[in-house]
Amino acid sequence: MVMKKILFIMAMVSFALTASAQDNEAPKSEYIPVSQYWKEHNIFQHLDLSVTAGTTGIGLEVSSPITDMFQVRLGYDFTPRIKYRIRLWAIMGGVPAGDSDKFSRMSTIMESFTGFKLDDHIDMDTRLTMNHVKLLFDVFPFKNNKHWHFTAGFYYGSNKVAIADNCTAAMKSLLTIGMYNRMYERAEKGLPLIDFFSMAMAMGMDEDEADEFISRNHLNVIPVDLYERMLAAGRLGYDLGYFTHDMVDDNGVSHKKDERYNYEPGEDGMAHVKAMANRFKPYLGFGYGGRLIKGRDDWHVSFDAGALFWGGAPALYTQDGVDLVRDVRDIFGQVGDYVSKLKVYPVLNLKITKRIF
Repeated sequence: MVMKKILFIMAMVSFALTASAQDNEAPKSEYIPVSQYWKEHNIFQHLDLSVTAGTTGIGLEVSSPITDMFQVRLGYDFTPRIKYRIRLWAIMGGVPAGDSDKFSRMSTIMESFTGFKLDDHIDMDTRLTMNHVKLLFDVFPFKNNKHWHFTAGFYYGSNKVAIADNCTAAMKSLLTIGMYNRMYERAEKGLPLIDFFSMAMAMGMDEDEADEFISRNHLNVIPVDLYERMLAAGRLGYDLGYFTHDMVDDNGVSHKKDERYNYEPGEDGMAHVKAMANRFKPYLGFGYGGRLIKGRDDWHVSFDAGALFWGGAPALYTQDGVDLVRDVRDIFGQVGDYVSKLKVYPVLNLKITKRIF
């Protein structure tokens, strides 16, 4: 009898617990581990290493899928130091040197002073200096065609994208032009072409001794005819077009609109130009790729085409602060061919890819 009561009580408790569990039970979602989810959705399941070459230079990339339709790429590009030579033609008093008898005469005079022949041109070596880190996202919009992709992202790197410097052979002409223009400035002021007084002071003489030295040796006599010829000939420099507006410095208007830009060597006796753009450059493009080796999925080749938006046309600054893009028009010769007002940089790259895993 006691055993029956115990069995009855246990049955009732079991029934009550079962009913309670059924009443309190709520639907639960099935837990999926992160690694399994990434695998099922093809997120970071592969890593590719690529070598690129094209208009942005030579570079390396690593890439990985983030879904079946998207891929992320991280890379670095740099441009090799390949030089391109351009030529600047001299002008004297606004007249091209090749058409000026005055240039020929003044060239002979300056050669007698310096021992260097003054050429009617100089050559400059230009080269790209771009280097960038890039972050790009590819989308494969066609479900059954993984060859085509569209890309958006950005490049970040140097703001100086190109430079141009005079070649070594041009240095003698640049130094001679610098000396001629200094003499020209002294002629405008009616001073001796060469500052013999400062030279005498540098030799250790005091002012009275320097005056006596100059007077005794007749070094202060002004060759009037030479002055007149020099002033009639005009300044020496290189033809880089006409100013598009008045150029203003701390002393006021230094050059008027439509005045010819007489490009001269800087204080270091050399010629420099640098191209400047934004460091941050958005990118938009597209590409096409496929297997490099038939029957193998671990080697691929692809082509990318697009544009870098570098914040408007890059500025081209000479060493005296003139922007050849915005401050000058009608630039003559090869320099004019190189002055670009493109607001985007064209990108065309070839990429060879090896799957790491």
